[in-house]
Amino acid sequence: MTNGRVLMRFRLAGLLALSVVGAVACGREPASTSGSASKVELARGKRLLEVYGCGGCHVIPGVRRAVGTVGPPLTAFARRGYIAGEMANTPANLIRWISVPQAIEPGTAMPNLGVTEDQATDMASYLYTLR
Repeated sequence: MTNGRVLMRFRLAGLLALSVVGAVACGREPASTSGSASKVELARGKRLLEVYGCGGCHVIPGVRRAVGTVGPPLTAFARRGYIAGEMANTPANLIRWISVPQAIEPGTAMPNLGVTEDQATDMASYLYTLR
């Protein structure tokens, strides 16, 4: 893992911790985090969503040909409380869901596409910009 990836993960973890502390203080469930990914990581994530054909099943704002109706639309994804209706919407959960959805929910319509953890991290970074 590159130093940039390590730093990004620490930033995501820090933002998540801050959102949890803020949510506890306000008596609300924590929302997902937007992270602080670079423009390169966001562009790479957006491109990977196109390459892996995620738009064949999902509506994803800003992603070409992402008009699918099989899966839920990913509009305002960063404001969602849950992923797949089961897991808290956190960066770690989203990365795992994108990488190995069948390991989390066997039989789900979400296919294992062979997305690496690094690729899933970039894809998640882009999805967390969708507010």
